[in-house]
Amino acid sequence: MSDPAGQPPGLRPGAVTLAIDVGGTGLKASVLDGGGAMEHSRVRIDTPYPLPPDKMVTVLSDLVKPLGHFDRISVGFPGMVRDGRILSAPHFVSPDGPGGVPSDDLTKAWSRFDLQGALGATLDRPCKVANDADVQGAAVIRGEGLELVLTLGTGLGTALFNHGLLVPHLEFAHHPFRKDLSYNEVVGDAARKRSGHKKWQKRVLEAVDTLRALCFFDHCFLGGGNAARLEGDLPEDVTVVSNDAGILGGIKLWERTVSHPPA
Repeated sequence: MSDPAGQPPGLRPGAVTLAIDVGGTGLKASVLDGGGAMEHSRVRIDTPYPLPPDKMVTVLSDLVKPLGHFDRISVGFPGMVRDGRILSAPHFVSPDGPGGVPSDDLTKAWSRFDLQGALGATLDRPCKVANDADVQGAAVIRGEGLELVLTLGTGLGTALFNHGLLVPHLEFAHHPFRKDLSYNEVVGDAARKRSGHKKWQKRVLEAVDTLRALCFFDHCFLGGGNAARLEGDLPEDVTVVSNDAGILGGIKLWERTVSHPPA
C-alpha cells in the first residue's frame, strides 16, 4: 500500500519505525517517530532459551504487540548478518553461550535464516535486519573520520564507520585477543562475572588499545549494557554511550548513509 504520492509507507518522510534490539540476555523494542525519538517506553523480556529462529519470530511478534502502529521494522541482531540473513548466531547456537544448549540442530536452523523476510511477513511490514553493533553505532557516531563502536554485553559487538559510512561488518569479537582466547571470551559478560570487575575493566581497556593499534580509529564509542559499569577516566578518544542506542539507531537503517543498500 502506498501513500497518495506513491511512496511506500516504509520509505515516506515521517515513517514510524518499530526498532528491536536482540540481545543474548534480553529482547527489547520501542517505536520511533519520524525524528527518531521514542514514542513509547521500551518493552523488554529476558531472552528465552533454547531459541530457534521460528521461535524468535514468534517471541518478537508477541513482544511488540503493546507498541501500536508502525510503518516499518528495524532489528539489531548479535551476529553476522548479510542482506537480512543470519550467517552466525553465537549466543543462540553455542553450548558456551547464555543458553548453554547443544548446538548442532540450532546451528543448522540459524544458518542463512532469512530473519528479515520472516519477521517482515509475520508483522506485515517492510523489515531490515543488521548486526546489533552496526545499529547501535548508527545512533551515536559523529560522522567524522574513522569511528569504532564496541558494545559490551553478553559478548563484544563491533562496528566501524568511515566518515559516517558503515564499513562491511567484521566480527572482531571472534578473533584471538589474549592467551588464545577471543575478545568475546575475555571481555564478555561471563568473563566479567568470573574474573571480577577490576580485572574485567582492565581487559576492556586492553581490548580498546589493541583495536586502536589495529585500525587507528579517530574515536571509539562504548555501548551495551555493561558499558555503564566502567569507572574512572577513559582515554580522550573513548566515550561511553547510552544502551538505548541499540533501539534509537533503528531509524538509521533506513538511511543510505549508514545502511547497507535498501532491501
